Amino acid sequence: MKKLLYIYIIVNSFTFFSQKKEVLDSLPKTLEDYVFVKPGDTLTVKFNEITLLPKPKFRISDDVRYYLWFRRKVFKAYPYAKLASERLDTLNARLERIPSKRKKRKYTKTIQKYIEGEFTDQMKKMTRTEGRILIKLIHRQTGKTAFNNIRGLRSGWKAFWYNTTANLFKLSLKNEYNPQLVNEDFLIEYILQQAFQKDILKKQSSKLNFDFQKIIIDKKAEINVDEYRQMFAKLRKKKKNKQLKYN
Repeated sequence: MKKLLYIYIIVNSFTFFSQKKEVLDSLPKTLEDYVFVKPGDTLTVKFNEITLLPKPKFRISDDVRYYLWFRRKVFKAYPYAKLASERLDTLNARLERIPSKRKKRKYTKTIQKYIEGEFTDQMKKMTRTEGRILIKLIHRQTGKTAFNNIRGLRSGWKAFWYNTTANLFKLSLKNEYNPQLVNEDFLIEYILQQAFQKDILKKQSSKLNFDFQKIIIDKKAEINVDEYRQMFAKLRKKKKNKQLKYN
């Protein structure tokens, strides 16, 4: 009877992502305000749980701009994934207490309308990168990929077609979150952990099992933003060629 929180939160979002191509976002021009760029490593200690976070290590100073650009994307996507997890938990808990199938359908429909109004306008403003981050964070916050969440609530055939549609725009509902193996996921988790410690974002624990302290030690806190540097280079080249074509 769990009709779809995810239809409005995840699936419909791909229509929005498809309508907005990735744009050449502006990169930060000044870096003086970002103290983590200064030489030396520091550790952050929280008394309830001790979390050691070394400062990020950049190969060249210009990499900081790409990191800050990506951080904005994570900050934008995370609240939606957090809210999606909260709404799903609330929906499931409430449905377990409702004995009538008719009342379950009515309650689910009410929640769907509420979620649609809560998410739609903002998700229309998301870029492809933000959409990809959101899909990964859905996995982080719920413990299931977007594809498997939909598959559990609807047929596998429907999930297949939703995933095929997403793939047309280089988005996959099957994307998993693995900060140990995937560089982008490592960056996302590092950004989240920093934001949690500084109270920039409200912490919601992951439902996935990974030891980020071990991961960051293994990776020596090295920040790799090559894929974003290359993306911007391609976008600049494309923009330049387009200008030359019309001049």
